[in-house]
Amino acid sequence: MRYGWFIFIWCVSSFTWASTLSFGVVPQQSPEELAKRWVPILENLSETTGFSIEFHTAVTIPEFEQRVLNGEYDLVYMNPYHYTFFHQQPGYVALAKQKDQKLQGIIVVAKESPIKSIQDLDGKSLAFPSPAAFAATIIPQALLKKEGINIESQYVSSHDSVYLNVANGFFVAGGGIKRTFDNAPKAITSQLKILWESPSFTPHAFAYHPKLKPDQVTAVQNALVNLAQTEKGRLQLQAIGFSGIEAAQDSDWDDIRELDIQTLSHLLKE
Repeated sequence: MRYGWFIFIWCVSSFTWASTLSFGVVPQQSPEELAKRWVPILENLSETTGFSIEFHTAVTIPEFEQRVLNGEYDLVYMNPYHYTFFHQQPGYVALAKQKDQKLQGIIVVAKESPIKSIQDLDGKSLAFPSPAAFAATIIPQALLKKEGINIESQYVSSHDSVYLNVANGFFVAGGGIKRTFDNAPKAITSQLKILWESPSFTPHAFAYHPKLKPDQVTAVQNALVNLAQTEKGRLQLQAIGFSGIEAAQDSDWDDIRELDIQTLSHLLKE
């Protein structure tokens, strides 16, 4: 199946026909890899809901953030901090999340690395996806700072790029999350090991733009929750590392709000 034409990495109009909904996915992996995993799911959702749900992403996480801020996506799958921030403006509202799963950040090193603890990272240069990647960047950086470990942060655009750069020896360590590590190519992850895992947090949010009609929101939420009820849906969910999806509400992300993260605050001032 050809996925290329589904990948919209340019700016799109915020206007969408009522029968077509744009679905933005945070670019933790390459657009091509995301399309391979997500397009079958969105085709399934389209069949169930009766309106076309189109896959969208961006080349980098900062580009994705700007598009979410502009309200360019009708539906969005985004990290927990993104959700709490973009709930404020332009007002995205959570409708679902991964079932029975918490989000954990990780720090990876090469399998044969002499680094045995996070203290060994002092004075080193580490790879991270982007400044606002919640569990892959913000949480590991906060831990290292708390422990008095000084590092130089370099941003390489995606989780897969972090793993590839560490595996190739360009960085001694890097930040990611357990789910993307498990989904990354085995040829890369077989060269890595997890040095550290963070505490658990509420996972990524499926959210909708407030311009959507209530019946559209209900249809999408029901379709997401029911994906795991069929063999086809379960296989599609496995491709993104899910066993199921459950309904969610805004207050589920209060654990993230308690951290009082301000990484993206500058976007509201621009």
